[in-house]
Amino acid sequence: MAETAVTNEVRQLGEVDAPAPGTWALDVSHTTATFVARHMMVTKVRGHFERLSGQITVGERPEDSSVEVTIDAASIISGSEQRDEHLRSPDFLDVEKYPTLTFRSTAVKQTGPRSLKVTGDLTIRDQTHPVDLDVKFEGVERAPWGTTVAGFSARADINREDWGMTWNAALETGGVVVGKKVSIEIEVEANPAQAVAA
Repeated sequence: MAETAVTNEVRQLGEVDAPAPGTWALDVSHTTATFVARHMMVTKVRGHFERLSGQITVGERPEDSSVEVTIDAASIISGSEQRDEHLRSPDFLDVEKYPTLTFRSTAVKQTGPRSLKVTGDLTIRDQTHPVDLDVKFEGVERAPWGTTVAGFSARADINREDWGMTWNAALETGGVVVGKKVSIEIEVEANPAQAVAA
C-alpha cells in the first residue's frame, strides 16, 4: 500500500480531534495483538504476538480509511513454552508452513463519534474469512518529544475452526480442552509514517 504524507497531523472531525488524512504507521513498541481462549471449560488462557507491522490510511472521511496488519505467527507467546510450541505446530498455526497472519480491511463504517465497525479479510493458514472489528478511537495527542500519536482499540470474536484449527481433546465431563471461540483484542498506537521513517 502506497504511503501518503500526513500534513498538519491533527484535524477537527465533528467535535473530535482526529488524525489528519494520510498514512499512519503502527508503533510496534506500543501496539499489542492479544487473544483469549477458553481452557478446560473453566478458565481462560491469554496470549499475544510479539512481532507485527502495519499501517492505517486515514481518509478524508472515516469511510475512506483502511488498515493492514501483518503478524509473525511464530512470535506467539502464552506464558507456557510447551503450549506455545503446540500453538506453533500443525495442530494450530503451523508456522513453518504459514509464517504470517494478515488482516486487510475491506470496509469502514462510523458507528458513533469515536466508534467504528471495520470489516476486513483475516488470513490464517492461507485461509481467508471476513471479520468485523469493533473499533474505538482513543484520541490523538502530541508527545513531549514532538511526535503525534493516535490511539485505537479493537476487538472481535472468531471461531478458530473456520481457519482449519480444529484440534481438540474430549473431557470426561463431555466438554473439550480448548474452546472454539477466540476473542481478539488489539491496542494500537500509530504515528505519521514519515515521522517513523525519519
